[in-house]
Amino acid sequence: MRLVRLLRVYAALRAAGPGVTRSLSSDSGSRGVPGQVDFYARFSPSPLSMKQFLDFGSVNACEKTSFMFLRQELPVRLANIMKEISLLPDNLLRTPSVQLVQSWYIQSLQELLDFKDKSAEDAKAIYEPIRTRLQVSSLCSMACKMIFTDTVIRIRNRHNDVIPTMAQGVIEYKESFGVDPVTSQNVQYFLDRFYMSRISIRMLLNQHSLLFGGKGKGSPSHRKHIGSINPNCNVVEVIKDGYENARRLCDLYYINSPELELGELNAKSPGQPIQVVYVPSHLYHMVFELFKNAMRATMEHHADKGVYPPIQVYVTLGNEDLTVKMSDRGGGVPLRKIDRLFNYMYSTAPRPRVETSRAVPLAGFGYGLPISRLYAQYFQGDLKLYSLEGYGTDAVIYIKVIMPILNCNET
Repeated sequence: MRLVRLLRVYAALRAAGPGVTRSLSSDSGSRGVPGQVDFYARFSPSPLSMKQFLDFGSVNACEKTSFMFLRQELPVRLANIMKEISLLPDNLLRTPSVQLVQSWYIQSLQELLDFKDKSAEDAKAIYEPIRTRLQVSSLCSMACKMIFTDTVIRIRNRHNDVIPTMAQGVIEYKESFGVDPVTSQNVQYFLDRFYMSRISIRMLLNQHSLLFGGKGKGSPSHRKHIGSINPNCNVVEVIKDGYENARRLCDLYYINSPELELGELNAKSPGQPIQVVYVPSHLYHMVFELFKNAMRATMEHHADKGVYPPIQVYVTLGNEDLTVKMSDRGGGVPLRKIDRLFNYMYSTAPRPRVETSRAVPLAGFGYGLPISRLYAQYFQGDLKLYSLEGYGTDAVIYIKVIMPILNCNET
C-alpha cells in the first residue's frame, strides 16, 4: 500500500512539471550512489520507541553495538528518502536549494558506506602502530572510538539547514511554475515524510554523538540525560524557557509583548511537579513556535487598543497523556483555514529575504506549525488547533506519557 501510494503521488507530481525526472546519476559527484540507493531502499527503517532509546542508552550503552546498528540503519533511512527525492518533478529538482539538499544526502550516504564492510575492531588496527610506539593505550582507544562518531557528528552538522533550504527550494519552484491544489497536496505529502525522516535520522545521530562523543558529559544540566532524552523532563520549565525567548523576539519587533498565565494539574501524582521522559529540544521547539504565533496574532489583533491579553497555558498530566493547551485572544481564524495553517505552502507572515542558501530563517516560511506537529507525532503524540473566529485560538499538544526514571545513572 505504501508503494502504491508513493507511485500515485509522484506520478501526479511528475505530471505537474515538464521533463523527465532527474536521476541521481546525472551528478558527476554521485557515481556509484544510485546502485547503493536502490539496494538500501529495499529495506524498511527499523521503528524505534522511546523505551528502546532508553533501554539502550541507560544500561551499559555500548558504542560497538551502536556502531553495528547505525552503519546499517542510517544508509537505509537515507536511501529511502533519497529515493523519494529523486521522484520529485524535474523542475523542483533543478532548483539550486533542492540540489544542495540532495548533495548533502549523497555525501552523507557515501561517508557512511565507507564503514559497511568494517567491523568495530578495524579502527584499532589502524592505530596499533601508534599504540606500540607511544605506549599510550588509553589515548589510542579513545581515538579508535572517535572515528565513526566523528563521521556521525559531521553528518549531523552538515544537515543542520535541511529544513529551511528545502523550504526555499519549494518557494523557488512555486514562484517559477505555480502550484495547483493537487500538486500542493502531493508536495505536502512528500514534505511530511521528508521532514519526519529528518527528525528520525537526527534523533539517531544525536543519541550516538551525545552518548559517545565525549562532549557535554560533564555538564551539570545534562548529566542525567540519556543522549538527547531527559528522563525527568520538567515540562513547565521548558514552557517558561520557550515563552521567554519568544517574548524577546516579540519585544524586538512590537516593542511590547503579552504576559503569560501558566497553570498546571498533575492528576497522576497530585502536588508533584509535572515531569515526563521526553526530548526537551522537541518540546521546546513546539512551544516556542506556538508562542511566536500566539504573540504575533495577539499583538496585531489588539494593536489599536494598546492593551494585550495574556497568553494562557495549562499543563495536565494524566495516566496516558501529557497535555499542553495554549490559548490566545488573537482573533482566531475561520474553520476553513485551519488546515491551511499546517500547509508548507501557506503562511500568514511576509516571506523572509534569503541572503544565502544556508542559515535561512524559518519565520515567514510557514513551517513552524507543520514541523511542530511532526515533532509531536514522532513519539505517538499530536498537535491540534481549535479556533474561535473573532476571539482566539487554542493550540493543544498531546504527548504520550512515559513516567520519569528514578535513580537514573548520573555518570
